[in-house]
Amino acid sequence: MKGWVEHIGVKRCAQVMRAGGVIAYPTESVWGLGADPHNSDAIARLLQLKHRAPAKGLILIAANVNQVEPWLATLSAPERETLLASWPGPNTWLVPNRGLASSWVTGKHSSVALRVTAHPVAAALCQAFGGPIISTSANPQARPAARDATQVRRYFGSQLDAIAPGRTGGRRQPSKIRDLATGKTLRA
Repeated sequence: MKGWVEHIGVKRCAQVMRAGGVIAYPTESVWGLGADPHNSDAIARLLQLKHRAPAKGLILIAANVNQVEPWLATLSAPERETLLASWPGPNTWLVPNRGLASSWVTGKHSSVALRVTAHPVAAALCQAFGGPIISTSANPQARPAARDATQVRRYFGSQLDAIAPGRTGGRRQPSKIRDLATGKTLRA
C-alpha cells in the first residue's frame, strides 16, 4: 500500500499479515510492529523499517498458550508452571526453539522469545491470524518506542501496510524478558 496508512480492523490486519504485509498495533506498553513469522520477506522488511540487525532476534506473541504449545511440548512440569503463572501478561520468555522458528525470528540465538499477550487487540490479532505473530516495538533502532498511532505515523509514514485500532494498555515499561533455562532476567 502507498500513501496514507489506514486504520483497519483486526481481521483485515490479519489478512494483511498473511499477504506479507507489516502492520502496527497496540500492546501492553507500546505500539508494536507485526508480521507473519513464517514470511522471510515480511520479516526482512520489518527489520529494514526498524534498522534492526537480524542477529538480535524478534519476539513472538500469541493469544493463548495453545498457540505456543509446540515450543512447550518438551518442557519440564516446573518450567511449564513458571510460564503459565506469568501468562497472559507482559512476560517474555526465552525457550528452546527446537527448530520451529526460522533464524529470521531467532536471530543468532538457539532460543525463541515467546509471550502470551494480555492486550485485547494484540490477542485478537493473533487469534484472527491463527497463531503467533512477530512483535517488536514500533520505532527505528535507538529511538523511543511509539506510545500512540500518531507517533507510529511519524516514524514510518506510509511504509506500513496497516495500523490496527486501539490504544496501549498503559504500562510504562516493556515486557520483561527472561531466560527459562537460567532464570536470568535480560530486560527488567
